[in-house]
Amino acid sequence: METTETTGGAALREIMRHYPTGVTVISALVRGAGPVGLTATSFTSVSLDPPLILACIDVDASSHDRLIGADGFAVNILSSAQVDVAARFSTQPGETRFEGVDWYEGPFGSPVLREAVAWMECGVEQVHAAGDHSILVGRVRKTSLRGGEVLTFYRGAFGSLSP
Repeated sequence: METTETTGGAALREIMRHYPTGVTVISALVRGAGPVGLTATSFTSVSLDPPLILACIDVDASSHDRLIGADGFAVNILSSAQVDVAARFSTQPGETRFEGVDWYEGPFGSPVLREAVAWMECGVEQVHAAGDHSILVGRVRKTSLRGGEVLTFYRGAFGSLSP
């Protein structure tokens, strides 16, 4: 196999296409404006004590400012049956993303997607500027695990991962 060594954003993007990730929808309820959310694959746990997670939000995303400005948010880990939801939250205009999506307010007020494999409702712990993204660190307040096949993203395509 031939390898090519390059640097820069395009090279990083190509490398990251070869690293499979889970697919989430990060969502918040903005009082007076309604629910906001976007598809995110840059999500991971940070700490178990205290329970912290992080998600990276593109600063050019239409929901960026409202998500970063919210007091709390939910991370919805999508199921393999939610490819349409992942596509909707990454391509639809922000104001129509929740139309026709089955969701409810979690215990702390964040939008929770009913068919997600799992969800975590978080309080905003920190926000860090990092290049063309903001790193949103959340303290996990409440979780729920429904189970099922997890939606993945690998080499530009959606797939699934069974337990």
